[in-house]
Amino acid sequence: MVNVIFRVLLISNLLLGLIIAQAFEGYTLYSPTGSGNINGVSYLIDNELNIINTWTHSRGAASMPYLLQDSSIIYPHTVANPTMSTGGVGGGIAKITWSGDIVWDYTISNNTYQHHHDIMPLPNGNILAIVWERKTASEAYAKGRTSLNNSLNEMWSTAILEIQPFGSNGGNVVWEWHLWDHLVQNNDPGLPNYGVISEHPELMDVNYGTVGGGGGPGGANADWMHVNAIDYNLELDQIVFSSRHQNEIYIIDHSTTTAEAASHEGGNSGKGGDFLFRWGNPQVYDRGTNNNQQLQGQHGVNWIPESYPGGGNLMIFNNQYQNNNSAVFEIETPINANDTYLLEDDMAYGPNNPVWLHSVGEFSSVQSGAFRLPNGNTLISVADDALILEVTNNGTAVWNYEHPTNNTMIARAQKYSVEYLSGNNTGFPEYILGDINFDEEINIIDLLYLSDMVIGSYSSYPTANVHIGSDEINISDILSLLALIIQL
Repeated sequence: MVNVIFRVLLISNLLLGLIIAQAFEGYTLYSPTGSGNINGVSYLIDNELNIINTWTHSRGAASMPYLLQDSSIIYPHTVANPTMSTGGVGGGIAKITWSGDIVWDYTISNNTYQHHHDIMPLPNGNILAIVWERKTASEAYAKGRTSLNNSLNEMWSTAILEIQPFGSNGGNVVWEWHLWDHLVQNNDPGLPNYGVISEHPELMDVNYGTVGGGGGPGGANADWMHVNAIDYNLELDQIVFSSRHQNEIYIIDHSTTTAEAASHEGGNSGKGGDFLFRWGNPQVYDRGTNNNQQLQGQHGVNWIPESYPGGGNLMIFNNQYQNNNSAVFEIETPINANDTYLLEDDMAYGPNNPVWLHSVGEFSSVQSGAFRLPNGNTLISVADDALILEVTNNGTAVWNYEHPTNNTMIARAQKYSVEYLSGNNTGFPEYILGDINFDEEINIIDLLYLSDMVIGSYSSYPTANVHIGSDEINISDILSLLALIIQL
């Protein structure tokens, strides 16, 4: 016994000087997609790249899947005949159990709306969906648009729908927001939305940017904003989303009623559905130049949870950063104690620079994203390369995975803690904290297993039972387990 304890302490002392920040112990969920978006698989893997579970699909992913704590996933997917189509087209949202049963599959693909890209499951069980909203040329000109750029003679605006699922394929739209209600133009003083663009940063200039074109996936399209990611903040009751074509991100108030969301008053903000904050390209609201533009072709925007390092900040994957390289930005929004975003007269929204920036060293022209992890690391998805990597705060890569199939991309991936699914019926074994080998005893054998795990030569399934003294497997877990054994 003494020799074994000495061995463990010796290993511990050696590792103490060698171990730096490690990968966050968790399960990573992703859905690779290839050409045609026909069929697909969602994978849940651990840090040792063991497959924990798979879900097979008859249609490819439109963006990333989301794991719920009941062990099911929410999966945005393509439909066979979308009513509007270009890059990122979807149309379907499915809920699929751990064992692969589709318990709900809802379609948003009709003459008015077409889901695309991302969705966001809400704490109340509802789902936010990004949709294109078809507008005719007449409707666009009536809002002050001066020209269209596509042979369809249409303008696809943006709307966000909150869907309350029911039955196996039903859904009620219980809240909605339409960009079309928040436009400004300086072309025709005879129209009601006429104004000076720079005096209305809370509104979108209907004439900024092109409207679709004749090429790209799906042929001619009328995509104006190309919104590609959405996230929700429960504490603020706000929504953030990203527009690739405008090189901006936007925050709106979700506490409004649908009627208030169509107006300029109401909700916690008192501003209805107007923009509360925007960032990335102040040229769009005429308060800057090319020199002030900070985002280009960006994707994947999301809040960092309050309890994580950087809590409350936003993370953005800036696809076209510089020198054919993508980067991850963390920005601190200028929000005060009253949850109001500060904006000085005639100035653009801050911040002037990210508080944290990681140059990825790879380039992705499509999708991609980044999520902060509880230990301060950041999980990054480089879509074009089907690459997922985890980096520390100083940019050191501590974990990576590249999907082996050619001509495949991974839109975005998320990592969930090993405790995330605790208490469900997925078949995970019950465990006692510190019982590494699941023999219902805590003894020196567990200590030996744990020391091997720290040096990377052993993995366990699941690993929630090894976090004795910290949120990651490291030297503190060994020392804590040793103290626990001595006490026993």
